[in-house]
Amino acid sequence: MPLLRRLLPLTLLALLVLPALPAQAKHTQEVTFEAPRDLFDVAKRDAAFSEIDSLGANALRVVLYWHDVAPAPDDRVKPKLDMTDPATYDWSRYQPVLDEAARRGWTVQVTVSGPVPRWATNGARDTVTRPSPNEFRMFMMAVAKQFGSEVSRWSIWNEPNHPQFLGPQYDSRHRPVSPTVYRGLYAAALRGLAAVGDSKPVLMGETAPTGTGRDVAPLTFLRQALCLSDTYKKKGSCAKLRIDGYAHHAYSTRLGPYYKPDGPNNVTIGVLSRLTGALDKAARAGAVKARLPLYLTEFGVQSTPDPLYGVSLQRQNEFRDDAEKIAYDNPRVAAFSQYLLTDDAPLTGVPAEQRYSGFESGLRTSDGRAKPALAGFRLPLVVKRGKGAKVTLWGLVRPARAVTKVVVQQRDKGRAFATIATVTTNARGVWTGRAGLGGSGREWRVRWTAPDGTVFTGPATRALK
Repeated sequence: MPLLRRLLPLTLLALLVLPALPAQAKHTQEVTFEAPRDLFDVAKRDAAFSEIDSLGANALRVVLYWHDVAPAPDDRVKPKLDMTDPATYDWSRYQPVLDEAARRGWTVQVTVSGPVPRWATNGARDTVTRPSPNEFRMFMMAVAKQFGSEVSRWSIWNEPNHPQFLGPQYDSRHRPVSPTVYRGLYAAALRGLAAVGDSKPVLMGETAPTGTGRDVAPLTFLRQALCLSDTYKKKGSCAKLRIDGYAHHAYSTRLGPYYKPDGPNNVTIGVLSRLTGALDKAARAGAVKARLPLYLTEFGVQSTPDPLYGVSLQRQNEFRDDAEKIAYDNPRVAAFSQYLLTDDAPLTGVPAEQRYSGFESGLRTSDGRAKPALAGFRLPLVVKRGKGAKVTLWGLVRPARAVTKVVVQQRDKGRAFATIATVTTNARGVWTGRAGLGGSGREWRVRWTAPDGTVFTGPATRALK
């Protein structure tokens, strides 16, 4: 028995076969981070920036809400001010975040969105219904003057196919209206940016993943916003808009990243081909350029303690890693997002089923405790069942800026982790391999020693079907 135990790691090592990574060596995919609860809190901001940096992410998405910065945002009457002048607005919530990101040399995407000041809604009683394109044009001029030097790209509107951000979604006969409203706002944003000489990339979309009786399905929204029929034929006399990329929020359900939703116009992470296929058809119709890049600008996996949408903490990490691998393998995906760093705070004084009505997709719990996904974000690991009794492994040392080495370990149920290989990554920190499937309780993890000597250990990961 002692001899067998001594030989076991060598036997496992023989099972791990590592192929070369020639194609992946050229692969690029930006990973953006969104952490509003942490970055907009003065007491937490510096620590949050440092932690995100240590995790290997250096790109940020910031949603800038027009209502938050506008003068007299709840008045029906527009103030007699120059709305193209940045001095008209209160940028104090956003300025420190963008300043620090710029100081660190990060890539920054600013998504300019509603809700909007009431005076910009053409007489509506709320702050999302039919915002004035001309007022938005002037606002975009002010935003670009204020933050243009610190922003890498712009995106227009957060989830415009969702009634929380843009209305109306449908008319009285339940025909989609929000795509046409959105097209007017997007075109106005382009005019505003051009007026101040800002030529940075602009993204269209930022669509939510599924349609309901209240939300317009993302592909239905895309077609109408591009003036295309259900069969992707041009309709009307719409001019072609400048679109540098299409943004989408490819959230899945608690069934995981490989879930395929009913309804051909819904797009979760498991069916990205629906969206790239739609964009290709739109390109053939002359509505967008060919092979338009896809930006997954908001994504996360909700965990416990959310009783309705949350999965276990281990499953959250596994689902998040598998979703990132899906995005990584798609050559059209230019960026993939992590939303959030810290879970939203639970509500108090409400029924239990409403207590977790925010997002529990963070890498930390609402009170700051690290979830397995925190270590997993630094060292993503995907273990997928292959042919026969084998599994394929894909991993990423996210903080790596050059070729490095990573230790791969596995354990069977009731045993300690044992090293099965030390592998070399490519220049972007990516590695792949194969190993034995083993029993139902087998788990894998990786360990990495940073250049400063710090040892990081990823969470235990199971093979997904």
